Amino acid sequence: MAKSTKHPFSVGDYIVYPKHGVGRVTELEVQEISGLKLELYVIRFEKERMTLRVPTGKAEVSGMRRLSNDATLKEAFTTLKGKARIKRTMWSRRAQEYEAKINSGDLVSIAEVVRDLHRGADQPEQSYSERQIYESALGRLARELAAVEDIDEAAAMVKLEKELAA
Repeated sequence: MAKSTKHPFSVGDYIVYPKHGVGRVTELEVQEISGLKLELYVIRFEKERMTLRVPTGKAEVSGMRRLSNDATLKEAFTTLKGKARIKRTMWSRRAQEYEAKINSGDLVSIAEVVRDLHRGADQPEQSYSERQIYESALGRLARELAAVEDIDEAAAMVKLEKELAA
């Protein structure tokens, strides 16, 4: 199906869905629900082995977006290289803020989480929950980088780890 104002995403497009990260539109389907015909994007998230159906009319409201452009990618890499900003609030509050940034789907916000939770070899060990959030953000960043640059996730991870070590 061709792109139009009615359908900003086409079958085969890679997209970013805020709560799930990078997925691919596999089809456009019509379902009848309570007597109403509803057009849906069928999105496959390979990493999570999950399929999501999003009404075409709700795609943009839900935060579904195209992959980041080069400028956004550059901004995310600049953010990664910045100085970590750790607030002196309780971990539970910070954890909620980090999760919200990851689930926003915003690449620069996700890069902030990675930057703030990254631990160099010379730094103290992370707690289990810090590590979980860090890995979630790093994975999200790597999957979008991989899709944008058309490389595999492992290569994207190597590139990110090089940036963090620099």
